[in-house]
Amino acid sequence: DAADTFRASEAAPARLPLDGPPIAAGAGRPAPLAPGHARGIATGAPLPRGATAVVAVEDTDLVGDVVEIRRAAPPGAGFSHAGSDVALGEVLVRVGQRLTARETGTLAACGVAEVECVPPARVALLSTGDEIVPPGRPLRLGEVHDANATLLGDAVRELGGEPLWLGVVGDDEAALARALERARAEADLTLLSGGTSKGAGDLCYRALARVAEIRVHGVGLKPGKPLCLAAWDRKPVAVLPGFPTSAIFTFHAFVAPVLRRLMGLTPEEPTRVRARVTDAQASEAGRREFCLVTLAEAPDGLLAYPLGKGSGSVTTFARADGFFAIGEAVEQVQAGEEVDVTLLGRALEPADLVVIGSHCTGLDVVLAHTPLARGAKVLAVGSLAGVRAAARGACDLAPIHLLDAPSGRWNAAFAPPGTRLEPGYGRVQALAWRPEVGEAFADAAPSAGAGTAPDDPGAATQAILERALGDRRLRLANRNPAAGTRLLLERALGGRTPPPGWETAYRSHTAVAAAIAQGRADYGVCLLPVARAHGLPARPWVEERYDFLVPEARAARPAVRAFFAALAAPEVRAALRAEGYAP
Repeated sequence: DAADTFRASEAAPARLPLDGPPIAAGAGRPAPLAPGHARGIATGAPLPRGATAVVAVEDTDLVGDVVEIRRAAPPGAGFSHAGSDVALGEVLVRVGQRLTARETGTLAACGVAEVECVPPARVALLSTGDEIVPPGRPLRLGEVHDANATLLGDAVRELGGEPLWLGVVGDDEAALARALERARAEADLTLLSGGTSKGAGDLCYRALARVAEIRVHGVGLKPGKPLCLAAWDRKPVAVLPGFPTSAIFTFHAFVAPVLRRLMGLTPEEPTRVRARVTDAQASEAGRREFCLVTLAEAPDGLLAYPLGKGSGSVTTFARADGFFAIGEAVEQVQAGEEVDVTLLGRALEPADLVVIGSHCTGLDVVLAHTPLARGAKVLAVGSLAGVRAAARGACDLAPIHLLDAPSGRWNAAFAPPGTRLEPGYGRVQALAWRPEVGEAFADAAPSAGAGTAPDDPGAATQAILERALGDRRLRLANRNPAAGTRLLLERALGGRTPPPGWETAYRSHTAVAAAIAQGRADYGVCLLPVARAHGLPARPWVEERYDFLVPEARAARPAVRAFFAALAAPEVRAALRAEGYAP
């Protein structure tokens, strides 16, 4: 009895005679404990009637047939009452609850070996189009890898479904009909992607119409307008748009709720947060539009940075934290306007390090050597956008390369109050072009151009660039309006008529180089190491500084300190030099 130990201590232990041998686990119901006595008991054994406390063996000493207890035990110490966890008649799991290790462990502890379950829904996945090839196979001109099969299959698995990959079917109606028959026989739900529009090569909806009932073809949604929904033998079928972002949006909006219902799962309410949009977003009236954003924390709340509207961009979706909807009657969301952002995950996970500003492949080198920044969020939105983000306190680092023409100095004049400018490294902007138009980029006489720093060795390049900007036969790959590279081009252009391609807005140096290499543009300005990596002929133009604005309030963060420690490390400086930068 606990009362027998009330005054027990090291100096004056309670002495109780033993009442029989120790009680073993699994030995059945023990005899009642005699008043004023104690008895040994194994962990997991049933407590005898009359016992009101259990004392740890390390707080006792055995002296013959007497146990000395050196610590008082309150009533109820050391044991649990039967039924205190779960009692007969209580509910263990409910209908519609997904079974995880927690639920199955609880069932097993209560002796339940089997329960009736709704099996995972089998979802047939079929990609269509002659241009679609599986990942891992080299691409020929005009082909694209099948991202949708993986994207949608893993989305199905995340919901608890079982994907059934049926491969890629070309633009062959007979082959498509055979694949549809297999899907009909083996799956609970069928997903096709591509071929849902009304062009000559869009066969999916026509093949489906011969064997199923088309319920919907086209929705007032962007991305996702050509969605097609059908049913056969009470089994749902969806033909999703071929572009990855459109496909995943329509999957979550239209397919996921049906899939959850097929598996007996309760509807899931998404998590939403309020945020202010950083840039105005135009929208087409008459259609509900979704805008993908990445979120950054500012002192006065969350900021939502739009990631563009490319339906074909898989990486855009991967970098997004969520999206907001623009209503059918709204033609523009203004910069600074508050919106409801639906998170793509259950919760907003803060990044170790938030970097907003100018793009540079050298930045990836530094981040790869910064252990605390492996979960970094990097938004390549341009130097001017980086300055604004640093001024708001919305980032940890804002890399910039902005020339103050009157002084000929880089970056220092653009540091807003409340920030500090930390030195980064040097790099070279280059004029790059397609080999096929090489004659247009032959040497020209040097001229003093507005895009040239006072001691810039690229005066001849400046003259060639100015000549190219005036050639209407050549198409430019330009940067986005907030980019420092575009500001250099604007100074080089002066007040002349912009060349073809001026309104393009590539967000990175690699995108500019890729556009030139693929023949979508004839020339552009990008980093010299990037031009060389793409095999482009290039001439050095401007030597510049790539430095980092740091909000004072964030300067002491561990990830920020770790970044600059990595930047100063000899091995990182050597890696930057190997990539073509000047630390």
